[in-house]
Amino acid sequence: MRKIIIGVMGPGDSATTADLENAYALGQHIATKGWVLLTGGRSAGVMEAVSQGAKAAGGLTIGILPSADTEGISEAVDIAILSDLGNARNNINVLSSHVVIACGMGLGTASEVALALKNSKSVILLSDDKESQNFFRNLAPNQVYFATNPEIAIQEVAQILDAEISELN
Repeated sequence: MRKIIIGVMGPGDSATTADLENAYALGQHIATKGWVLLTGGRSAGVMEAVSQGAKAAGGLTIGILPSADTEGISEAVDIAILSDLGNARNNINVLSSHVVIACGMGLGTASEVALALKNSKSVILLSDDKESQNFFRNLAPNQVYFATNPEIAIQEVAQILDAEISELN
């Protein structure tokens, strides 16, 4: 059976302290569930924190890097995929994920959320940013979920995955 891949997207250098704390906890929860973590792979912001959290809990991590080399890669990335695609790698990030969690919000994260929704992927917004929530809810009301903490985000992921499995049966 194919492994479940959970994509966690979020700001790099502009991540807040709350984003980083949430991301670390998300990584731990994803690993504990036996899911594989997918990020942008860099040693910055949410990508670094979620990867570190997953590694601390014994999880497997994948990083889709924007460049053709490993400069700036997180040490917590087990499998590095060098895309040489710059921001276009965001499409790979979301298409390779069963569910996408946006932990915080920035321009790159917004593009990943939009790409996920365009490709009929479920997205969980782990943020209290009401403007982002309203914007994405209006675009795809049946694909966007909201979480106020990492535990609720993981519960939402589990429910989404259960619903997808039920549809297949």
